[in-house]
Formats: sequence, structure tokens, C-alpha cells
Amino acid sequence: MTIKGALFDFSGTLFRVESTGSWLRAVLAEAGLPLPADEFERLAAGLERAGALPGGARPDAVPGHLAEVWAQRDRSAAQHRAAFTGMSREVALPDPLLHDALYERHMRPEAWLPYADAAEVLTGLRERGVRVAVVSNIGWDLRPVFRAHGLDPYVDAYTLSYEHEIQKPDPRLFARACEALGVDPADTLMVGDDRHADSGAGALGCAVHFVDHLPVDRRPDGLRPVLGLVDGG
Repeated sequence: MTIKGALFDFSGTLFRVESTGSWLRAVLAEAGLPLPADEFERLAAGLERAGALPGGARPDAVPGHLAEVWAQRDRSAAQHRAAFTGMSREVALPDPLLHDALYERHMRPEAWLPYADAAEVLTGLRERGVRVAVVSNIGWDLRPVFRAHGLDPYVDAYTLSYEHEIQKPDPRLFARACEALGVDPADTLMVGDDRHADSGAGALGCAVHFVDHLPVDRRPDGLRPVLGLVDGG
């Protein structure tokens, strides 16, 4: 197999979102709402259990009244916001306006950090003539994150679920990414961290390689094997 195109997931693959504690702390600071340490820890733990941070921990449970919007959350910007602010509202915060502020925070480039080897691998693919697309289940435009961290020049196309009203693992989303790159799925490698969502590329005929969804400091070189796969290793 000669790899001519590489598709990458965003969250947990190329980038990792900040911790729930960092997320909450930043929003409280902007709102001028300091909290006692024990209250802060209680709220952060509640938001973590609720899965309220996009790209963070999965919810312990999805409330029945949110089940439908949660299942379809990546099909539109409105559904994505409704799903995640709905989950955060399961936790009583000191000001109701904080729920929308938290959602806005997670879309900022400073809320995301690229994995240590992301630039090396994307640069290596560019040097090898491999075209790159980002294929993400998401409800907002992640392009500014790539620009802010200097990785946008190495991405040829972005295929985002909310822009196509299709979410992974539907093979149609991967097909659109391949079309955008002008590569055949049989010559394409999909790299992701979600064995359910990202395996949809395999149904299209792409090779699939998984990485572990870990904090940045615990996965310094998880992407480097991709270059070996491209080189035929």
C-alpha cells in the first residue's frame, strides 16, 4: 500500500483540551468569581463526571432529557452547544451565565495544546508528499486552533461533522475528506483515538491506525509511528 493521503482526528489525536480544572479556573477568573478550594474542587469534579468539557472525559451517564441531542451533538453547531451546555447545567454553578462562558472557553486556541510530536509528523508527511486532512466530530470551527499553534500550513483540508451534517463513524464523512484531498480511500491512512468513531474509515477502505487518548505529557511520541507506516514500515 502506498499512502498518498492521511486523515487525522482532532481531539485526543493531534490536540488535547485543557483539564477540567484549568477550564473552570479560567472562566471563574474572567468572571471575577473566586471560590474556596473545596468548592472549586467539588464543581470541577461534578463537571468532569457530567462530561461537560468537549474533548474531555466522557459523561458517567447521559440524562434522559439530553439523550437525543447528545447522540446527534456533532451534526450541527446548535446541537453541539445544546448538548454540552446541557451537561454542564447538570452541575449547579454560582452564576448561570458560567455555562455558556465555559462553552465559549473550550473553543479558544489557548484551551488546546498540540501533542509534542504533532508538528514533526505533519511536517514529515508534507516532506513525503502525503496530503493531510483533519476529520473531526465537532460543532465549531477548529481552524483557528491550528493557525494559532502553527499547524495550519500542514493541513490541506478540514472535514468537520457540523459543516456536513454527518458525524463519524458514517463513512460518508471520510469519503468527503478523501475527495477534498483528491486521493483514493485505498491509498489513505486514518489516524484517530476513538475505536468506534474512527473505524468508520475502514468501511470505506482506508487503513486505520489508533493512538491513545492521553494527556499531552503522557503521550510524547504516540504519532511518530505514522511516519513509519507511510514509509512502509
